Amino acid sequence: MSGSPLGRPPKNTRKEAKKQAQLDERVRNEIEGKFGLGKRRYSLNRVMTKLAETSETTIAITFLVINLSTLLRRQVGLSFFVCITVFFVNLLRRGAIARA
Repeated sequence: MSGSPLGRPPKNTRKEAKKQAQLDERVRNEIEGKFGLGKRRYSLNRVMTKLAETSETTIAITFLVINLSTLLRRQVGLSFFVCITVFFVNLLRRGAIARA
């Protein structure tokens, strides 16, 4: 991801620069979309742990579950496994499962 150059924008922009900016925007949108999915569907916006390490662990587990559910959806094609993974994430958040 290159980003926009600093200073006054040039009068004539090259095709390569425009194409690179479009590719960067696509990647950025995909990444932000995953964060939005995590907030809406996997309650990533409700992480309220006290320690920074615990917050990082909770966020990492959430993204692991997102990746696993995507993998299961591709492999099996059943939404049942997605429901199970969301169920376990909610149990982790409530503290019902003991953390090591």
